[in-house]
Amino acid sequence: MINWTQLATLLMGAMLFARVFTGGFDMALADPVASSREAAGAMPKTSPAAPATSGLDKTPAIFAQAAAPVAPPAADQPAKELRGRAYLFRGALGPIFSRGMDRLTERIERAGITASVYEFTICPLVAQKAIREYRQDPAPIILIGHSMGGLCGLKFAETLQAEAIPVSLLVTIDAIHGSPNVPPNVERYFNIFLSDSVLGGGDVMPPQGYQGHYASFDLSRQEDVTHINIDKMDLVHEQLVTKILQLAVTPVKVEGEAVPLRYVVPPNTAIELWDSGMPVVARPGDTLQTLAVLHHVPLWSLTQMNQESESAPLIPGQRVVIPRHLVPLATASRRSPTKR
Repeated sequence: MINWTQLATLLMGAMLFARVFTGGFDMALADPVASSREAAGAMPKTSPAAPATSGLDKTPAIFAQAAAPVAPPAADQPAKELRGRAYLFRGALGPIFSRGMDRLTERIERAGITASVYEFTICPLVAQKAIREYRQDPAPIILIGHSMGGLCGLKFAETLQAEAIPVSLLVTIDAIHGSPNVPPNVERYFNIFLSDSVLGGGDVMPPQGYQGHYASFDLSRQEDVTHINIDKMDLVHEQLVTKILQLAVTPVKVEGEAVPLRYVVPPNTAIELWDSGMPVVARPGDTLQTLAVLHHVPLWSLTQMNQESESAPLIPGQRVVIPRHLVPLATASRRSPTKR
């Protein structure tokens, strides 16, 4: 049966994509409301109220499952640590099909972080605004974009790279095919995408020698996840807000190597946003099963990354990649070291 909603989205999105790539990344394609605001010198500062829920906003059941919790910032942390500025970008026809960006913006603002949501078409203008704001107050920068907004986030980060400004966190949500690699100034990067998506499907890669934390999550095996609802997953929003709150107190440089993670999330499995991988050395008698239990991670995450049998003995000294979360200093200091 033809899905008329997705077919209409495909046709409209394809026409807009063609216009953008034919004319370049040009703010002249901005919607009239955004253009008039820019002409008046008033950048949109807060997200609009979310429209009424429709069938397009249905959250897939798999994302109602609870992922392993990430420790929140300590209650006694000073308020000044909860700083940062988040810039979020909708995709094509964003007010209709990228409403998840508006909801996430509101959620970030309620957590005490400055956040604004924009159309991807004014990306260059917002990047220049961000540069000015960072020069005045160098707070952590967070970039999040859906579809064409994901491409915007990557281009935005490239603009900041030219100004030697770091990006603390960049998240692309089903960015379009042909999106560039992660810029080297990005400290933490998440790519949440559908490899079989026509409107998205951007498999963004880390460049050679990338020193940041990289994690890619392909949700193509999830039946209920589409390009239209992938930006609306509450469980992902919750984890992103937690990570944003922790940015100011979480070290980027951690002991050991930061190994890029690339996962195809199994069916009916809730997504858990690990930051990167870390290598560990197998001991006599170790298997992927025993290491999964020891490090409190799902077994599938080890079998995919290491291409080994679940229960086969590992060779002593063998390098095994384990997914990990970066945690705030206060949390890390309270943890007892794992004995190996």
